Amino acid sequence: MGLWLVDADTLAGGRFVRSALAETTAALITLERASAAHPGERAWLDAHLPAYRARLADDPVTALLVRAALGRTWLADFLTQAPPGEGEPSFEEELARIRTTAPAAARGDLTVSLGRTPLPAALRRDDLPGRLAELLEWVWTEAVRPTWPRRRRIIEADVVARTGQVSQGGWAAALDNLRPGMRWLGGSRLQINAHDNPPRAIHGAQLLFVPVTPFTGWVSWDAPHRYAVIYPCAGALAASDPRPAADPLARLLGPARASVLLLLDTPKSTTHLVALTGQTLGSVGRHLRVLREARLVRRRRAGRSVLYDRTTAGEVLVEAQRSGA
Repeated sequence: MGLWLVDADTLAGGRFVRSALAETTAALITLERASAAHPGERAWLDAHLPAYRARLADDPVTALLVRAALGRTWLADFLTQAPPGEGEPSFEEELARIRTTAPAAARGDLTVSLGRTPLPAALRRDDLPGRLAELLEWVWTEAVRPTWPRRRRIIEADVVARTGQVSQGGWAAALDNLRPGMRWLGGSRLQINAHDNPPRAIHGAQLLFVPVTPFTGWVSWDAPHRYAVIYPCAGALAASDPRPAADPLARLLGPARASVLLLLDTPKSTTHLVALTGQTLGSVGRHLRVLREARLVRRRRAGRSVLYDRTTAGEVLVEAQRSGA
């Protein structure tokens, strides 16, 4: 298995960060694999996949390049560079790091992603970093940037939830199942994937966790300075639309308030709920107040965040409506 050996100081300094390039790379992976994890992702894929395929049909070298970069079991390292550990750079600033990759380094990374087989003759060229950067720029402009404000809110909501997990149960609780194949093994051992690679000591490095809304993920590093885990936002946070309330529950509470109650199957902050419902902060706050007064929802503090979830009475009400009782 792939193991990172993480000392206590490195883990304590771990940070959740946002990256527009990571979001765009995740979108590229979704487009190339043409596979959706949920209805919201399927709707997005249906809207953008035809144009993506048409673009690659007009550029067979880039089509071959992206297939090679996404690899068999490993993504090419120059595609998945660890984001900066400070601030939130613009998409263009992050993309410049891919565009300026040395051609020989890019070809070496592609050899690894292809399972160390020789590169196809069509990819033995020096413009590969620029071609991949241009494709990522197209995906950003056409398929990600129009919805980036909402994506960013969902990502921020996920960070609030993860930070709450850290404050309640420590890093072990937050890291278990952050992405498929990842879990905290104890004894400074973080399993990051199922690959049979030698353990990698990352003592003293920056440890970054980067959420993305598509259901995909990877690891990357700029050794020995930064190591990053890119992971999918949890559960319903990845959906493009809030789940509809059942008609009886919507008639009882009102559709907007019922949707808030349904989303509280796991603890969420007001920021979560605003991102997921599309309602204003004031509306979400009013619904939460009414639900709390009715003792259907409870509030608790997790570090600097305030989280809401359903009470036993709230669970009984939701389950009764679902079962038709």
